[in-house]
Amino acid sequence: MIESRKLALANFWVAISAFAIAAGMAVMQALSRANLDLPWRTAKMYYLSVTAHGVLMALIFTTFFIMGFGYVVAERALGRPIAQRKLAWGSFYVALLGTVLVAWAILWNKATVLYTFYPPLKAHPAFYIGAALLVIGSWGWCWVMVRSYILWKQANPEARTPLPVHGYLATIIVWILATVGVAAEVVLLLIPWSLGITERIDPILARILFWWFGHPLVYFWLLPAYVIWYTVTPRVAGGKLFSDPLARLVFVLFIVLSTPVGFHHQFLDPGVRAGWKLFHAFNTQWILFPSLLTAFTVIASFEIAGRLKGARGYLDWLEELPWGDPAFSSVALAMIIFAVGGFGGAINASYGMNAMIHNTAWVQGHFHLTVGTATALTFMGAAYWLMPKLLDRELELSLLARIQPYLWFGGMLLFSVANHLTGLKGMPRRIYQFDYGGSEVADQWMGGTGISALGGVFLFVSALCFVAVMFGTGLAGKRAPQADIEFAEPLEEPGSKARILDRMGLWVVVAVALVAAAYAYPIIQHLATERFGARGVPVF
Repeated sequence: MIESRKLALANFWVAISAFAIAAGMAVMQALSRANLDLPWRTAKMYYLSVTAHGVLMALIFTTFFIMGFGYVVAERALGRPIAQRKLAWGSFYVALLGTVLVAWAILWNKATVLYTFYPPLKAHPAFYIGAALLVIGSWGWCWVMVRSYILWKQANPEARTPLPVHGYLATIIVWILATVGVAAEVVLLLIPWSLGITERIDPILARILFWWFGHPLVYFWLLPAYVIWYTVTPRVAGGKLFSDPLARLVFVLFIVLSTPVGFHHQFLDPGVRAGWKLFHAFNTQWILFPSLLTAFTVIASFEIAGRLKGARGYLDWLEELPWGDPAFSSVALAMIIFAVGGFGGAINASYGMNAMIHNTAWVQGHFHLTVGTATALTFMGAAYWLMPKLLDRELELSLLARIQPYLWFGGMLLFSVANHLTGLKGMPRRIYQFDYGGSEVADQWMGGTGISALGGVFLFVSALCFVAVMFGTGLAGKRAPQADIEFAEPLEEPGSKARILDRMGLWVVVAVALVAAAYAYPIIQHLATERFGARGVPVF
């Protein structure tokens, strides 16, 4: 039994609660976009639900889940209690207070600024202060994790960093580098502006600072998912990890390449010169490579599992995998969806093709494949594996747990494929009314919005199944001893191979240099131009 069990569970329960609320907001959006005549359907409710779903799912659910799982990884993989337990609890409560402030501001309709909170859309100060507290709480978590690793390393100077910890150190480095941008935006620009200390704000500078954070945020979500793919799922499948050094290489590549990519979200923005956009576009294309390495390594690990169970043919090893175990099926289906979404990512990162799909429904379709499934469904699978062990209870409502990943997979295909296709036809994203007064072009979108809404219903039912299993297990699961938390063994121990990949200080230096090259001069160039600023626009 891990000593930080209560701390991990506290983080997980906040994450699952945020997920539940966000799922309810999501189905409201899907049905609204299908133009159904619903009693609560108003522009005010639609944009409130868009904001709540994005913030609660993409920021609150992911951050608390990652922190909770991180404590488990640190304690089990390092074989010692985490350091500075009081700081860990204090950081949790700071992040929780920030979450409460953010949720209050959104749900009481004082922060309808969407997930990206672009100015001049203006929220209540509580929203920005809450976001700052969430980041501060996460920084406390980062220090607890790093301090735990340092103490372990001092006691084991010659030992290789355990792979799960290696992946989490990469996650922490990416997070710290990324949150520098959003912390600057929130503390220096948004909080003073929302409090009335400053009258005007520079929207372009705010967008630059947000996307300094916004795209590496995706890798903050994905890296813990990769830790699960590499170190948990092969063991659940009954096999071994194909290559430990390849996994470490992937984590290092994300440290180096994840942050200097944000301008590919601003291809159509003024205020950023074309040469810098090109530099970020190249970096974005490079970062596809570690995901390809991951696909190869994890699929090879699955094949090893199947062959260890007796498979001898080319593909019969697939039949030997535990497709009825939600801890496995969630991850396997998440990987399939992620592969589909990866092709769309290459399109988003290409200037010419991005111009065709920019701000269309394509973007939300892509986002829900790569993050709404690759990350969320993986985290759900990890919860099926981990929560019974932390609670010492059997998984309750096991039938719902087995069907839930397949409901999510089917619902997400309906939702995302429909959004990709309507996006190619020009349907905008994030709008309440899109019929354009009966335009013939808009008529072409209507069938797709209906399919998207059907997918949203499947996703909502899947989310309800997951939440019911989690709370059912926590409240009514039968008490029973559970197997220890163990991570997958590699097919071959790394020994002294590629020790340079464990030199995190070196890779931090390289990453910081790239971030400085990607952002310092463009921001200086922007600040040197004549800027007028904008007053705030509270929409509702």
